[in-house]
Amino acid sequence: MKLAARAGRIAPFYVMECAKAAAELAQSPECRERPMIYLNIGEPDFGAAPLVQQAAERCIRDGATQYTPALGLEPLRERISAWYRQRFGIDVPARRIVVTAGASGALQLACLALVDAGDEVLMPDPSYPCNRHFVAAAEGRAVLLESGPAERFQLSAAAVEAAWGEKTRGVLLASPSNPTGTSIEPAEMRRIVEAVRARGGFTIVDEIYLGLSFDERFGRSALACGDDVITVNSFSKYFNMTGWRLGWLVLPEALVPAVERLAQNLYICPSTVAQHAALACFEPESLAEYERRRAEFRARRDFLVPALNDLGLSVPVEPDGAFYAWADCSAHAASSWDFAFELMHRAHVALTPGRDFGEAQTARYIRLSYATRRELLEEAVHRLRQAL
Repeated sequence: MKLAARAGRIAPFYVMECAKAAAELAQSPECRERPMIYLNIGEPDFGAAPLVQQAAERCIRDGATQYTPALGLEPLRERISAWYRQRFGIDVPARRIVVTAGASGALQLACLALVDAGDEVLMPDPSYPCNRHFVAAAEGRAVLLESGPAERFQLSAAAVEAAWGEKTRGVLLASPSNPTGTSIEPAEMRRIVEAVRARGGFTIVDEIYLGLSFDERFGRSALACGDDVITVNSFSKYFNMTGWRLGWLVLPEALVPAVERLAQNLYICPSTVAQHAALACFEPESLAEYERRRAEFRARRDFLVPALNDLGLSVPVEPDGAFYAWADCSAHAASSWDFAFELMHRAHVALTPGRDFGEAQTARYIRLSYATRRELLEEAVHRLRQAL
């Protein structure tokens, strides 16, 4: 059977390959007395908040499981709109909000609506690998621009202007970013948007970790830069609903009908149960719980980053959000891929090598996720210290 050419253009997701290897090793006799510690997957160790779970049970019990509109439940769109007003002081009308089948569904819809065959989209190197594959799936090409510690591993307006070419269609950013946990300075974000706008392009900003910002200076939505900015968000990270597969887009109003048609044809509607459950995310009791959990993530960062620096695994830019540390392991190994597998076997600590996240300097970096409880982070640091 002949595969479509686009399938061949999608590289393996090496994060998952490493996760499979760690899971297999975890079942071996050598891991029985010293179980694997997983710092490789970006999934909060907190489950859905209690009110969210109760809302899902009520939805199923009451039989409210039929299709919803492709754009999502209107009450949910309204609550998301209210959250932007309350949390960020931004007026985002519900009519600009599209509830999606996860942030991945949101990115797919945005790329299919905006990217034609041969179009180029600028993004930083390093960046989340699936983002460039969404561009590739739309027959476009992701252009990775090397972004180092001096740029907080993010694009700058100057870099966008210098790289913009005849085929460039727009930029795809993430703030805070996976894998680095760093955000774009608000003033620089505005300059990027203005540079793209002047060239008639689009700006898509992945904000799925925005709720998990630790620094007030960075915890602002790119939507403040204008109604033409497109943002992607999710119920997975701040709201701890990873397996529920629910996200949303904020779009310029003129783009909503095209995205609605795509959603109707690609997946009909997001999960009905997940949408009804997500309504409870915005109750005061739930929001207070999410803020408690955000404080816990910050405390974990404040423990882990100094510990890594002490081990010679330098974190050149302190993460200001999300739950990742992007650490330079070149003092210990020439290849972060080999280094990660060595520590997986010697220390029973699963890490993510930088291979997935770009092409420039990623071979010298590893990503550690601190989305796991403090005692496991302490044990992981102890094991790493012994191994190194």
